[in-house]
Amino acid sequence: MLEFIEFGIEWFPELLRGIPVTLSMWAIAISLGFILGLMLCWARVYGNRLLYWISTVYVELFRGTPMLVQMFFIYLGLPHVGIVFDAFTAAVIAITLNSAAYQAEYFRGSVLSVPKGQLVAARACGMTQWQAIRYIMLPQALRRVIPQWSNEAIIELKFTSIAYTIGVVEITAIASDIGSKTLDFFQIFLWAGLIYLVLTSTVASLLRLLERRFYVPGVTSA
Repeated sequence: MLEFIEFGIEWFPELLRGIPVTLSMWAIAISLGFILGLMLCWARVYGNRLLYWISTVYVELFRGTPMLVQMFFIYLGLPHVGIVFDAFTAAVIAITLNSAAYQAEYFRGSVLSVPKGQLVAARACGMTQWQAIRYIMLPQALRRVIPQWSNEAIIELKFTSIAYTIGVVEITAIASDIGSKTLDFFQIFLWAGLIYLVLTSTVASLLRLLERRFYVPGVTSA
């Protein structure tokens, strides 16, 4: 135990350098994925047939292929057709596109859980379809989706670790480099795992506060 603590004291500051990169990558990707996911949800629920099929193909494509393959394609494949991204940008794009597909399904399920009669009633009161969606359906759907969306946010935070495969210097990449120097992969990846545990636990706690903040009896789960 003492050896583990001493090892951490020596190398932990080096691991901390990867936290801003990891959190930046995650924050950008989950935010952009949120916006794109809402657009895909709207297309699948309220769009015309063309928009429905385009969004459905997108969702099935990105849910049906591994994120690592998507990341390699964006970083290593697209340069063959003249589209070049640096490693950080490629990782953010891959995580965003993948997350958006899952978020779209969470949003779609949440929207469909709101009684359709409310939309009909809003239209009967003179609202346009967009107004009814914006002021009646969407606020309820966003409250209902928080537990499922929280799970996605935590998963995507952990998925940032695969960005090291294309050269992003985040927590996992730094841990791998330290392991190569010390030949002690057991201790360094245990420390890295503890950092991820603290980060995901913090995010989970903040999202639970958000869930309680927007709890409405009869509308959202307790």
